Formats: sequence, structure tokens, C-alpha cells
Amino acid sequence: MVRVPLTPDELERGQRLGALLREARGDRTVLTTALDAGISPETLRKIETGRIATPAFPTVAAVAGVLGLSLDALWAQLCDHPAHPAQTTQDDDGERLVS
Repeated sequence: MVRVPLTPDELERGQRLGALLREARGDRTVLTTALDAGISPETLRKIETGRIATPAFPTVAAVAGVLGLSLDALWAQLCDHPAHPAQTTQDDDGERLVS
């Protein structure tokens, strides 16, 4: 099966996803975050650098869960095309939200 090349929008969204996850990771190491999410550190590095622009949903969900990110807020941020870096806050339940 031939894989269809990603569109420029998909590549850009992958870059934004990586930046959001990298920022949310803060001082946590790639190794700790990846192992806690059940993925390899190399996979997390590739996502954070945009080399994996369209990671599988379970992978994104696992990393977001480890980082305490809301998937809804993460998706909204990806679709919003932000002109500024993402900010994270906590909701009333202590869940981190990307804004």
C-alpha cells in the first residue's frame, strides 16, 4: 500500500502538536514521560519535533494523560492555529488545560 504524502496543513498541525506536548512536559524528561505513557522515548522525540506529524490517537491520548492535558483543549488548540505559544492552566478538577 502506498502512503499518501501529508498535506502542508497536516505537517503544520504536527509541528504544533509537538510544540504543545514539549511545552506541557516542562521539566519532565523525555525518557520518564515516554515510559510513563508506554511509548518509546524515540517516538516521543519524533512527535515533539514534528517528524511524526500524525501520531496514532492512543499515543497522543497516553502522552496527554501522563502530562495531565485535556484532549478536548489540546484538539481545540491544534485547530485554532495559534499565533502565540500555548499556555497551560488547571481547571477546577486539577486537570491541565492548554490555552
